[in-house]
Amino acid sequence: MCIPYFAYASDLVNVRLDYAQFTATGPMVQDGSLSYSNLFDAIVDAFHWAMEKEGIANVNVAVSESGWPSAGNGNLTTPELAQTCNKNFMAHVMSNRTPKRPKEYIEGFIFSMFNENLKPPGVEQNWGLFEPNM
Repeated sequence: MCIPYFAYASDLVNVRLDYAQFTATGPMVQDGSLSYSNLFDAIVDAFHWAMEKEGIANVNVAVSESGWPSAGNGNLTTPELAQTCNKNFMAHVMSNRTPKRPKEYIEGFIFSMFNENLKPPGVEQNWGLFEPNM
């Protein structure tokens, strides 16, 4: 799971929306020689660094869940923001790699196909691309 929304929603002062939504036009974070223009890559590479610290290297990572909720937290969760993030996420994983692993494609999946109206109210119900009554 790699969901930049949670970092953005929990720290609006230090995490910019364009960094969380793959829309930054240049590097936002510099980590030594590595430049990060989106939070997704920074999170995935942080996981790579942690794995290497534990002696696990050269393992391909699949991101099983990513996305942006379309409702449930006021103006931080709108259909437009969800569309922007999901569209940019798919374009990113189909054609880009992380700064730490520039030769490895990222396998990634959007969470979720449908909104889940039986989950607790708020953002947890609103990760789907479609309504459950389709």
